[in-house]
Parts: sequence; C-alpha cells; structure tokens
Amino acid sequence: MTSKDSFLFLPLGGSGEIGMNLNLYCCNGKWLMIDCGISFADERAPGVDVIVPDASWIAERRKDLLAIVITHAHEDHVGAVARLWPDFQCPVYASPFTAEILHHKLVEEGIDDLVEVNVVSPGSSLQLEDFHLDFVDLTHSIPEMQALMITTPYGKVLHSGDWKLDPDPVVGPASDMDRMSDISDGDVLAMVCDSTNVFKSGTSGSEGDVQSSLDTLLGTLKEGRVAVTTFASNIARLKTIAAIAEKHQRHVVLVGRSLHRMTEAAKRAGYLQDIPSFLSEKDAGYLPRENVLLLCTGSQGEPRGAMARIARDEHQHISLDKGDTVIFSSKVIPGNEKTLYALHNQLTENGIHVITEADEFVHVSGHPAKDELIRMYETVKPRIAIPVHGEARHLKAHCELALSLGTEKAIEIRNGDLLKLAPGKTEIIDTVPAGRLAVDAGGLTALDGEFLSTRRRMVFNGTASALVIVNEKGQIAEEPVVRTRGVVDEDLFPSLQEDLRREIKERHYELSKRNRLMDEEVEESARRAIRRVFRKSAGRRPITDVYVVRIEEDV
Repeated sequence: MTSKDSFLFLPLGGSGEIGMNLNLYCCNGKWLMIDCGISFADERAPGVDVIVPDASWIAERRKDLLAIVITHAHEDHVGAVARLWPDFQCPVYASPFTAEILHHKLVEEGIDDLVEVNVVSPGSSLQLEDFHLDFVDLTHSIPEMQALMITTPYGKVLHSGDWKLDPDPVVGPASDMDRMSDISDGDVLAMVCDSTNVFKSGTSGSEGDVQSSLDTLLGTLKEGRVAVTTFASNIARLKTIAAIAEKHQRHVVLVGRSLHRMTEAAKRAGYLQDIPSFLSEKDAGYLPRENVLLLCTGSQGEPRGAMARIARDEHQHISLDKGDTVIFSSKVIPGNEKTLYALHNQLTENGIHVITEADEFVHVSGHPAKDELIRMYETVKPRIAIPVHGEARHLKAHCELALSLGTEKAIEIRNGDLLKLAPGKTEIIDTVPAGRLAVDAGGLTALDGEFLSTRRRMVFNGTASALVIVNEKGQIAEEPVVRTRGVVDEDLFPSLQEDLRREIKERHYELSKRNRLMDEEVEESARRAIRRVFRKSAGRRPITDVYVVRIEEDV
C-alpha cells in the first residue's frame, strides 16, 4: 500500500465530517501528518465530551512518520496532538500562536518536556526529506492560519487548511494570494480544500465589517450590562469587542477560563498588545452596570460554559438582571441547536434581551463561500480537486463546483481512503482502518465499541438488577428481589414487582433439574424473564444483572 516510489494522500479524520482533522501524505515511503484535531461528542456518546480520530494505523508505522505540521490553533486541528502524540513520538511544527496553544495542552497532559515543538514563522518554508513545505498566510477566525504548498518529486499539492479571503481581518495580515499565485506557478497537481461553506453564495464577510456593525449596535445599548459570547479562539473578535467597549465607556470583563488562556497566548505571540486591560470577574461588581461589557464563553450553550451558568444564576461572581442584553456573536454549530435555543429561551424568560446573528450582523464565518472558492481555484489552478472538511453533501457539491471551473478531476474522498496522487493515474487504491475514539475517564475507547454501546442502552433503557436465592436442590428459597433504575416509573405499574417475581419463578421451574443446579442457567433464565416483563409492559430492554446465591438448608 505504501510504495516507496509514490506520492499518497490518506485522511484519517475530517473527510465526510466537519471537525477532527487528521491528514497524511506519503512520499517515497515517509509520512507527514497535517493536523491532529478533535471533534465534540453528541447524544450518541453519553458522558463523553471529546472525540479523537483512531490513528492506530499510522501509529503502527511511526518509524516512518517524519513530523506533525499544524495549520492553525483550532481544536479540530490541534486538539488531539497532546492526547495522541505518545503513539507517534515525532517532532511537531507550528506557528508561534499555535505553538502557545499547543504548549498549554502538552502541559495539561504532562508531556511538555517530551514533545519537540518547532516554531515556524508564518510565510516561511520547511524541508522534511522529500517534502518541501511553503507556508502561506490565509485569513481565518484565528491568527496565523497557514496553508501548505507541499512540493515533492512527484508534484505539488496545496493543502488549504481552514481559510477565507478577508480584506480587513482586524488581527494579522490579509490572505497572501500573490504568494499563493507565485508558488502555484500553474503547476499544481491537486488541491485538498475546505468545503464547509460551499453552499453559501458570495463571500463569507469581513471581520472589519463585523467590528463596524457591533460598534453601531453597542451604541444603541445605553443601559444595563451587556454580555457578548463568542468563540474564545476568535482573537480578532476579542480585539473588536475591546476596542468598541472602550469607545462606549464600558470595561471588558473576561468570564470563562478558555478566554483567559486564549488572550494570554495571543499576548505571548505578540497580539492584543494595544488594547485596554481586561478586568477579572471579581471586578465586575464594583462597576456601574452601564459601564460593564461581559465577554463570556459558552456561545454554543454548553452547560458548563459561562453563559449557561450565568443564565442559571449559578456563577459565583457574575449575574444578569432584567433589561440586560446578551449578544451571541457566533454561528450555531450544527448539532448544538437544542442546547443553544434552550439557553436563548432561559435568558428571555429572565427578562434579558437576546441578540443573535439572525437579528443583527454580529458574526462572520471563517470559511470560504463560493466566490472565495472560485478565486482560489482560479489562483491555484489544480488539475485535481480533493475536497475535505465537509460532510458528504459538502464534498459532493464542492466536487461539482471544481469540475464546473475546469478542474480535470474531482475526488470524493472519505476517512480511510488511500489515494495515490502520483505517479500515473490519481485514484483510490485501498482503504485502511479509520474510526473515532471517545475520550473517557482519562482513556480512549471505541465510539462504536461495547463499552459505549452499553452506556447508551443504560441511558435510554435504564437498568435492572435481581437477587435470586436457591437451595442445593435448585429450588427458589426466597422471593426474588428486583431493583430498577430509570426503566419505568413504578408508581404507574403497581403490579410490576409481583409480575417480575412471578415471571422469574415460572421461567426458573421450566428449567431442567440439572440446569437449576447451574448458576449460569439460573442467571440467564431470570434475565430473560425480567426483560420479557419490561418488553411486554413498557417496550423497554434494560441492562439487566442477576445475582444467584446458593444456600444450604438444615436437614
């Protein structure tokens, strides 16, 4: 599969989905990893917050893994490095800001002294054996997003990372399309490109325009506290809010640990140097309410985020009163709708004015809309389009767009597809194991494995446990005891316990005399009996445990 005379591409995360990006390139038998990120769990993984890609395939080949190169500091691109690096044990390359974010994660995992992190200046170049990497500044919703032009003896591939074309990005330089054109030079074999906003017409919008809109909006809010919640990683938005708050005589109070971490990392990397100092949560109570602007985490309604805790009046230092305003300066990430709308409703019921991107121009995306994609294709002129960072419908639409622009070929790739780029025909030649792992209780477990499958069944069906006491003849010596948790409301089923005991005993005496002397047979009989009762009465299939105790009777 990994010929020493070929150039290959293999996504293990981020293709067929949005998030959890992990991409691999192979040249002459040596591998290069681009990004290693996380995704966030949904109701299919109860009790789990974070999902990481299953990278065991490349971990088994780590002696041929040259390095991990990170395009930018968003969680879905860098968040799994600290968790998975022990499986790789290779150098890491990142820009100054991204390296700051990564350092904090490595410290949390206790491996900061083990990982070789090489800081690469934005816009510079790097040679790793047969891979020559040119880093290109592109704008995004976080500083120092670096696209990669990967040059090998077999040709060039542009790996776009996440990007947009923002003429006024507020923080950092605009996208360097002149350099992109120069290094493309009309000779790019393929472009591996962001597909997130392929359905959106026009452009994604400018951060500078959001600054103007938020400035105008804040000017209309003269009374009460104003809270703004946004993604902590959006350093440009943080700078915008700091600037307009000062203009309108409001002091910015940071609420949420991730905001503090991000602002500290940004300052260490040279950003946010020219803004007023942020205040702590404890300082907010000493200021008149009309002079406060709260900058909060929890823009997606996360139950443990600052905004949700404030709405529930559970925050130690911060509160909102009737007449105050909350601005959600962020988009709704698919899958978060129920949680986020519940937060909106909670705030509204508390008499707080809620403003979202549906009401005012308070947010722009960090991903390219159609016009930006078109310009990138016109600049790079790849012969082959390989859309990534999108669900199936995004990848299909991106392929259709690329072909309409004159691209010779477009490939709908999925995680685990091994694509031969060169020499010869570009085609998927194999499929390797790829999957998702849940971060649970400090370890990793398969998302589709038995452990989480059992937890899901417990969540939706509840549990039942039973004690069956039998004598040495295999007879039930005492009434079986059954306890349930979360299966049904037993007040609605007054005969339930009697039905369970009767069914257990009836099924027990249907066993042969020989089987009644075997604990395993008694357990299984009682388990089937309990599940039969619940299936018939309530349509439930609880996780059921049966304990058999054998006693000796006095002669």
